[in-house]
Amino acid sequence: MTTLLDKKRSETSNVQNPDRATLDQVLSRITALAPMVARLAPDIEQDRRLPAELVSTLKSAGIYGMLLPRRYGGLELDAPSALRAVSALAKLDGSVGWNAMIGNNASLIPFLASPALCAEIYQDGKSKVVAGSGQSGGTAERVPGGWKVTGAWPFASGCQNAEWIAATCVMMEGGSPIDAADGPGPMTRTCLMPAEHWEIRDTWHTFGLRGTGSHHVALADVFVPDENFFEFPFGVSFAPEPIFSKIPEVFFLLHGAVSVGIAEGAIMDLVELARTGVKQLFMTTPLVETERFKENLARLDAELMAARALLEAQIARVWQNPERATAKGLARMAEQLQAVAWIASACVRVAEGCFELAGSRAVYESCSLQRRVRDLRVAAQHFAAQPRNYATAGVAVLARLS
Repeated sequence: MTTLLDKKRSETSNVQNPDRATLDQVLSRITALAPMVARLAPDIEQDRRLPAELVSTLKSAGIYGMLLPRRYGGLELDAPSALRAVSALAKLDGSVGWNAMIGNNASLIPFLASPALCAEIYQDGKSKVVAGSGQSGGTAERVPGGWKVTGAWPFASGCQNAEWIAATCVMMEGGSPIDAADGPGPMTRTCLMPAEHWEIRDTWHTFGLRGTGSHHVALADVFVPDENFFEFPFGVSFAPEPIFSKIPEVFFLLHGAVSVGIAEGAIMDLVELARTGVKQLFMTTPLVETERFKENLARLDAELMAARALLEAQIARVWQNPERATAKGLARMAEQLQAVAWIASACVRVAEGCFELAGSRAVYESCSLQRRVRDLRVAAQHFAAQPRNYATAGVAVLARLS
């Protein structure tokens, strides 16, 4: 079944899809994945990663290459379409949606490096699983022809299934940090290397999003060529496609798509539970027939509609802007940061409201509602959704209203 925020509502969106046939095909593939995801859900949770069987199916369906240009084997969906697909995957399972979001964002980063690196990665015309960490967890010491990289980086979602892994370093020369050319502090750059060079440390023992496999990854004195370094997320791409001038904005908004998808799944779970005819203790009327249930369900659905509407308005605004963004820093993304912070908190409220309405049945691990709450709580801890981002947005609001 669908949630109250159903297909008809999505079709009334103002977001225009230039290749609707491709999007419809992707959404159909995602729908067909539902039985497999449901079957593998216990394994995803217990093993703290996506099973190889599922990753192979996702790759075959083009999920990891939705934003990738066709000339490199991708589907080249526009960002609003990719947002809808990521949301649909997160509705099936939070960890699946999260890894799809990370994988699609990460598939773009080689285009911030060089044509040679992209040709190496995509030489077979197939999309790849790329993982990485944006935190500056290591150093890169200058050596002839490149850099020696050492460090450990957290939150590398999907690293166990990745073919390439990226991480951000403080750039060093002679044992001292190199000063950044465009501001105070050291220069940082991100490197990308084949997965076989990396050590994966089993650190992902978490409250939610357990299946994302977001372990630490490490390098120890590994040589990385110059051409494998780039500036992330504000580097300039050599590629002409529109997506490459909007990487930071799309990165944050796809995070919002995961939150909306998980919240839609929570409403779906609640309605399915209520329609079984369940009654709460000391009540003679089925839960689904009570005024309290209907009123609160409508309130939750309205909040979810608002979250999706804001998300779609923001991605449409970013995508339809013909200008190639050149500014660096969080101020460039003030509206997106503001939107994602609010969307994440709204979706947490929706999931927790569903959990409360479901009563004691929701406390069992066999009830997916409790997992939706845990997954959203962890997703909301990500930098993209942090309330402190409102401070950056507040500066932009003051400037706009002055």
